[in-house]
Amino acid sequence: MAQQGEQGLRLGDIAERVGLRLQGDPDRRIRGVCTIDPGKPEHIGFIANPRYRAQLAHTQAEAVVLTERDAAAFDGAALVAKDPYLAFARVARLFEPAPRLLGPLRHPSAVVAEDAEIGAEVRIGPFAVIGAGACIADGAHIGPHCVIEEDAVIGENTHLVSSVHVGARCVVGARCRVQAGAVIGGRGFGLARGPEGWEDVPQLGRVRIGSDVEVGANTTIDRGAIDDTVIADGVKIDNLVQIAHNVQIGSHTAIAGCAAIAGSTRIGSNCLIGGGVGVNGHVTLCDGVIVLGFTMVTRSITEPGQYGSGWPVESARTWHGQVRRLRRLDKLEARVAQLEGQSGGTGRSGEREGE
Repeated sequence: MAQQGEQGLRLGDIAERVGLRLQGDPDRRIRGVCTIDPGKPEHIGFIANPRYRAQLAHTQAEAVVLTERDAAAFDGAALVAKDPYLAFARVARLFEPAPRLLGPLRHPSAVVAEDAEIGAEVRIGPFAVIGAGACIADGAHIGPHCVIEEDAVIGENTHLVSSVHVGARCVVGARCRVQAGAVIGGRGFGLARGPEGWEDVPQLGRVRIGSDVEVGANTTIDRGAIDDTVIADGVKIDNLVQIAHNVQIGSHTAIAGCAAIAGSTRIGSNCLIGGGVGVNGHVTLCDGVIVLGFTMVTRSITEPGQYGSGWPVESARTWHGQVRRLRRLDKLEARVAQLEGQSGGTGRSGEREGE
């Protein structure tokens, strides 16, 4: 939405536009958003985590987005929301600066194939390359140094920020945003070992991305070997994520930075994949799975819920002690087995062997 003028917005108007209950003076002027600590006059902050409630006492924010419970104990101006974080995102959108689109719709340095289909109001930035047979739908924005290979499709109002590479025949849906340096439809990592070394396996599939998808900076999504790599509607992918060939990701799943998803994995809808997660190839994650950061997923997950395998940070002294104890486990196990043998032994069920 266009950036608001110097006068800002009335707090009452913000409440009405976002659909929140107002507590306090509706005529307070809001010119932007801020953090709760220290806060800024004529700006609005939010509290979503109870740990930060103490900061309400001294915040300089003009108003705060709060839960009903927190608003009841707050004397200042507030917008009351069931989900303050989501509500704050919608408030912040009212103050998001509109992009400055300068210059001609097609920069003179852009190279566009004669048979490429270019829709209405498409902006093509400096040194962009549009290949033969490519189709760019109405309102799309192809930033500087982007490459759209032959027969690729870019949907309506999709924005490729800069230096984005979209491979041949790949499809990016409507209203997507692809950040700088992303590669969509690069060659999948398909290799077969021959008598004289590795031989390439042709990667003949595409990448198909649905609508309203976010792809972060320097993220790579490989084309399929035979079938397509598929990213469903509403998926949000952070920076520096690797998605291998033939992966399928369900709608509205979010994947944090530096995650790596190996080939032919299937991830369901509404999943959350934490930063640095590694997912083995040929496994399936059902809908509604949450994988904590730095977890290694080596098998399929068939029940929704929260999963993790990372080791939380400890002091170096504590960590070294834990490692030393782990190294002694083999000797301890052998000693326990020896003692069990001397006493008659018990099986895994706790019953004496032979009973």
